[in-house]
Parts: sequence; structure tokens; C-alpha cells
Amino acid sequence: MAMRLRNAGIQVLTAVILLLAWDYSLKWFQVPAYLVPTPAAVGNALWNGLVGGTFYPHIFATLSATASGYLIGCTFALIAGILVAEFPLVERVLHPYIVAFQAMPKVALAPLIVVWFGFGMASKVAMVAMISFFPVFVNTITGLRATNPDLIDLYRAFSAGRLNILLNVKLPSAAGTIFAGLQIAVVLALIGAVVAEFVASTAGLGNVIQSAGVNLNVATMFAAILILAGIGVVSSQLLRALNHRIVFWEGGRRSTSTQV
Repeated sequence: MAMRLRNAGIQVLTAVILLLAWDYSLKWFQVPAYLVPTPAAVGNALWNGLVGGTFYPHIFATLSATASGYLIGCTFALIAGILVAEFPLVERVLHPYIVAFQAMPKVALAPLIVVWFGFGMASKVAMVAMISFFPVFVNTITGLRATNPDLIDLYRAFSAGRLNILLNVKLPSAAGTIFAGLQIAVVLALIGAVVAEFVASTAGLGNVIQSAGVNLNVATMFAAILILAGIGVVSSQLLRALNHRIVFWEGGRRSTSTQV
């Protein structure tokens, strides 16, 4: 408990120092407010948007698209990763095409996704699913193939089948690596949702940022960006806590998701 309080105190102190540095830098260099707003202006925009309730529909729209696309993309990534890791034929057939698809810039695909799925939730979910797919896919393959071969041989010596080995040996061994991919994907999922909202959307924090940019309301843009950052931090921390809860046998080993 003392360590947690100490860490929280350090984080709060760091935030205060950064805010003061931000404020004094604007005054020292005489940066115009239409380029970079003051912390007070951003705080005022954040307060008005949250207390007034104007931000909540947009937050809900972004969260809904992010959560739906994230679940779809990660589910397909986990299934595809297992198939590629378990069956060499599937790897030879699918893996090059999956890598080639990932190499395509998703921002360039966004207008095409709008043509296919229309203006609305479906296009945002599709974009998020595509961006969330690859980190989980790669980490699933890596984790499954890093399983201790001696343990696999031990199970085979007792006539364990492929499914038995997968469920009881490989997946538990790869769980930490898979969760690292999930933590990377949740941050990328937010990026995908915002990109889709930039291209075609009538709701969402990306739409707020775009509308505020047209009106040169920089403080509102910063406020929406701060909300997105907060959502990303909370989502990552929730997955990290879930990782420690589910993959309890790894003890205190830290997640590698920060090494993006």
C-alpha cells in the first residue's frame, strides 16, 4: 500500500510539473492561444463538455465502435494465430497474405471501407477490427511456438492429443505473450476508431476533434485528445490487471506491451 501511494504521489507531482511547464512555456515563448491553448483553457473546455453532457454521446460512440471492433479483430486473430501455429499448410497458404494485408496503410483503406460499410458504426467497427488483428495474431503465433518442447514431448508420451496439448500446454504457456498483444491492440483500436471517425462519422471523439478543428477551437481539440488518452490508459491498465489475474502463474513478470 505504501508503495502504491508513493507511486501515485510521484505521478501526480509529475503531472503538476508538466502542467506548470506547459503554462509557463506558452507565456515565455508568447505562443498564440489559437495554436496551443493554456492548460486552463483546456480544463475549461473539458469541464464544459463533461458537465454540460456534450461529450458523452461522442465518448459512447467511440467506445462502442472500439470495443466491438476490438473483440471481433482479436477473436479472429486468436483463431488465425492458432491455425497458423498448429498447421504448417495453413501457414504456407494464409500467412503471406495476412502479412501483405497488414502492410497496407489502413488510412488509405478507410475511404474504401466507407464505400463497403457505409457511414456509421459498421465502418468504424471494421476499421478497428483490421487494426487490432495483427498484434494479437503475431503474438499468438510467437507464444505458441515458444512453448517448452520437453513439456510437449511429456504430454505426447502419455498419448495426449493435439487439442489436449494445445489447451493444457501451449495456450497457458502463450497466455502472457497473447495478453501483451491484446494490450498493444487496444491502443491501436482507439487509433482505428478515430481514423474512421475522421473519414466518415457524425458522432465520436474523432468527429469532435475534426469539427473543433474547422472552427479553430483548439482547446476543445485538446480536451477530446485528453479523453482519448485517458481511455487508452484505463483500457491498458484493465487488460494488465486481467493479465495478472488470469495468467497468475507468471508471478510478477511485467508485460512487454510497453515495448511497442
